[in-house]
Amino acid sequence: MQPASIDDTLAQLTAQDYFASRELATALFLALRMERPLFVEGEPGVGKTELAKAAAGMLGTSLLRLQCYEGLDTASALYEWDYPRQIMALRVAEAAGEKPTNDTLYRSEFLLKRPLLQALMPDERNPGARRVLLIDEIDRADEPFEAFLLELLSDFQVSIPEYGTVCAQQRPLVVMTSNRTREVHDALKRRCLYQWIGYPERERELAIVAARAPETSEALQRHAVGFVHQLRGMDLFKAPGIAETIDWCRALNALSVTELDPQSVQDTLGVLLKYQDDLARMDAQQIAECIAAAE
Repeated sequence: MQPASIDDTLAQLTAQDYFASRELATALFLALRMERPLFVEGEPGVGKTELAKAAAGMLGTSLLRLQCYEGLDTASALYEWDYPRQIMALRVAEAAGEKPTNDTLYRSEFLLKRPLLQALMPDERNPGARRVLLIDEIDRADEPFEAFLLELLSDFQVSIPEYGTVCAQQRPLVVMTSNRTREVHDALKRRCLYQWIGYPERERELAIVAARAPETSEALQRHAVGFVHQLRGMDLFKAPGIAETIDWCRALNALSVTELDPQSVQDTLGVLLKYQDDLARMDAQQIAECIAAAE
């Protein structure tokens, strides 16, 4: 359901087990109200992709996701034709003595719709709902693909030479994410509302963990979140994100750990830290100090 206010946006996101800051809820509310794309940056694992999933749940529609990568082209992102079915239709027409036309070869059923084109069309399962398009990790795509997005996001329409122009009857909510592996061009950012998602404060992260890893005891959740916040204060190559905190709580629960101790932390540290240099820094003394400070 379309939120009526910032507070309503916060409440509806919370109902989807997404605990947003007021600044992020404001950005999402404005993106919906102003029909502008929302560009979200932040470290990996802080909830950028989950924001789009929560927004889709909030609006009662399915999420369309375009995962970006180097070499991404329009055939993978927008559309392509189903050539085998076109050839079959051509042969059927020839066998029936009919002269093939554009209507024979370029019909809607032969059009393979990729996420960008699907976002311009109504949701068949819920025609009245607004589509949500996630363009994930745009910083991994090439600059020519950014230029293509500029045109699409300006008018929310696309021209297919053999088929015609497809124009969105209702503009989708577009959420673009970036991990800042490279700078995205200013021209693309200017067409969007912008929000940085940082690591949450301790109480909000605890609420997230409680919702996503409810099988873990409350005491262990609180101690684990405190430990992770100690790690983030260290000079690590890659600090653990919220996703790693959730995974760590689940791992501790799977090992029947009821409270943090140096051995259990040492055994599971690879769930939190993904680089050998960071793991090497965490010797027994450092682990013990972090455990003590996390209480």
